[in-house]
Amino acid sequence: MRKLLAVSIVLACAVHGPARSQESFPSRPIKWVVGTPAGGGTDIVARLVGTQMQKQMAQPLVVDNKPGAGTTIAADYVAKSTPDGYTILAADPGTIMFSTALYAKLPYDPVRDFAPVGLLARVPLLLAVHPGSGYEDVRQLVADMRATPEKFPVATSGIGGPHHVALEFLKDQAQLKLAHVPYKGGAAALQDVMAGVVPVMIADLTSAIGHIKGGKLKVLATFNAQPLTDLPGVPSLVQLNLTTRVPPSYLSVVAPAKTPPEVIDKLSSELQLALSDRDVQARLRDMGAEPLPTTSAQMKQQWTQDMAIWPALIRSKGITLD
Repeated sequence: MRKLLAVSIVLACAVHGPARSQESFPSRPIKWVVGTPAGGGTDIVARLVGTQMQKQMAQPLVVDNKPGAGTTIAADYVAKSTPDGYTILAADPGTIMFSTALYAKLPYDPVRDFAPVGLLARVPLLLAVHPGSGYEDVRQLVADMRATPEKFPVATSGIGGPHHVALEFLKDQAQLKLAHVPYKGGAAALQDVMAGVVPVMIADLTSAIGHIKGGKLKVLATFNAQPLTDLPGVPSLVQLNLTTRVPPSYLSVVAPAKTPPEVIDKLSSELQLALSDRDVQARLRDMGAEPLPTTSAQMKQQWTQDMAIWPALIRSKGITLD
């Protein structure tokens, strides 16, 4: 009888033990890895949303900055981490899509090594000029770019990022032959455009919103599908039939690929709940970011669609970071 009872207890533990541990997730701090330095846009968004998530889960969510090699150092670290939900990554399009075309060899495979948790926020991209440029209509700017392309070098925050990809897409769609002027970060590009050193740039709303409100930068069009409420009267390039798609400029959250589905679902639901918080939404919009609460499945669908388009564009242009 005692042997039978002992066997029953062991079986009960075997059956109910894993379920109990999954139900208790998280039971210790979660590390949220960010592939850019502290104080940047991705870092600020992660800390804002992470603070709300840790309130909800009653466990610390610690942001760990691991910058370098175009975010691939951080991505490789998370890809090789224990797949238990306690290490996650803030990923931009460069990390999970563009890198597959920009590097001949990556230490990780974005599709094989990551599981989507959900989208965080979209950071709208803009076509901007110096306020004294004299341009009020983006169609006139495009016409002049076609006529005298040598007069319109375009600044971006660097090679291979969302801003650069958006520029190459615009060049293809609007039949433009423009020189690309890559900077080491958006701040330096903004300074030179506002100083009149470079006439045009692809900016993002998060970095540029203060300069726009201060009258130091003029936005002629957005890369969004629809006009932005933050920029009344500014048309979208899609609206004007100058482009047909919206280049990806969203932030997302991924976990190591073999993370249990129950844990992914928990992380995803907590992320969606945090992004639905009114204060979080207001603060994100003040930063020029659009909250994007989505399920893991919805993120995977968006990811799959974008993977079929944007790496191919980068390869066709011969853009590399090797």
